[in-house]
Amino acid sequence: MSDTVLYDVTEGLATITLNRPDAMNALSNELKSALRDTLRAAAADEAVRAVLLTGNGRAFCVGQDLKEHIGALESGGGDALSTVEEHYNPITLAIAGMPKPVVAGVNGVAAGAGAGFAFAADYRLIAESAAFNTSFAGIALTADSGISWTLPRLVGPGRAADLLLFPRSVRSGEALELGLVHRVVPDGELAEQAAAVARELAQGPTAAYAAIKESLAFGAGHSLAETLEKEAELQVRAGASQDHKAAVEAFVKKEKPRFTGR
Repeated sequence: MSDTVLYDVTEGLATITLNRPDAMNALSNELKSALRDTLRAAAADEAVRAVLLTGNGRAFCVGQDLKEHIGALESGGGDALSTVEEHYNPITLAIAGMPKPVVAGVNGVAAGAGAGFAFAADYRLIAESAAFNTSFAGIALTADSGISWTLPRLVGPGRAADLLLFPRSVRSGEALELGLVHRVVPDGELAEQAAAVARELAQGPTAAYAAIKESLAFGAGHSLAETLEKEAELQVRAGASQDHKAAVEAFVKKEKPRFTGR
């Protein structure tokens, strides 16, 4: 694995850290490839039951490395934006489609695709001094990394259009009010609190979490009747898990259930 992305698995929690602090975790080709491959590895690893995605240094991720990008543009190659299909799309799908919960610990500015990756996560904590910025229109580009799908679902289509057409810094307090994040925490507590949330999920009913993610994604694009059918299908699957049986037995005994993720 590239040292631009750090990867640690401890007690069911995979911590993925973007590690180009001197470049504010800008997305170089090396980092993008490493992040894509690391997320896929975490998704496939049965020992991983939850993922924490965060950044090293004063930024979560400022988006595309524009120094590298302008080099591709000036070279005259027609594939300067092939990174969307090669990297951004698979990264976003790996986060949103992973059959286990993903927590984003937004430690600093999250801009462009960096914001998109955070929005694709299932739960977001943000440091008080951090902010989001869609950024795309400012460099004459349109949305990528799933933002045209995730952002309207988080804040509504009107506010999504405003944030995309008129990119600006959305500070932590406003991000909470808009529904972009679930918690705002003091800067010095972000790492600890994000890890605590992710660890709690890592000890939870992994199969049920996977079903919840699938149900939410399905319901976002289907009718009530179709969603009810999907819920029934997923409930049968969740009900067959060892965790469900253990939880029911613990409830009857008035004990706290211990989940194994199976």
